[in-house]
Amino acid sequence: MDSDSHSELLQTLAQRFAQHMHRHPGLAWPAVQARLAARPARLVSLAQMEATGGEPDVVAQDPATGEFLFVDCAAQSPAGRRSCCYDREGLESRKEHRPAACATELAADMGIELLDEAQYRALQALGEFDTKTSSWLRTPAAMRAQGGALFGDRRYGQVFTYHNGAQSYYAVRGFRGVLKV
Repeated sequence: MDSDSHSELLQTLAQRFAQHMHRHPGLAWPAVQARLAARPARLVSLAQMEATGGEPDVVAQDPATGEFLFVDCAAQSPAGRRSCCYDREGLESRKEHRPAACATELAADMGIELLDEAQYRALQALGEFDTKTSSWLRTPAAMRAQGGALFGDRRYGQVFTYHNGAQSYYAVRGFRGVLKV
């Protein structure tokens, strides 16, 4: 990442942070920026989150580690991460019409994790997300072992989590990620 891209990304993140203070009450941008400066490799992941339409923003700070949690805060599931199965096993099990990718591998390649159900509900408490789309969620191993995977969305003013076969994919289903910095 060159210095111009680095500066531009930091400016975008700082502006988003200032525009959405309700997402991170009690947190200050200089502390976030200092943490990012100490962990420049995380900027690559944030740049990928941004480039795929995630609009990452800080939503919390872990009191035990001091890590800031950046989460995809785009109104809809990031456009650059849709039409994917949940994981490689789900992708490989499709006989026809395989999508190009799976959510878990895309997230790993970006250096982020899928949101789990609790993180997704916490995000939804900060605004209205996925009103027209849905997002794969990190699925418990016991559920995944039975072939299923979780996804969430907001409809009728309510946040829902559902299950689907991990091999399914839809044009409006993507995934949201979390990055700890």
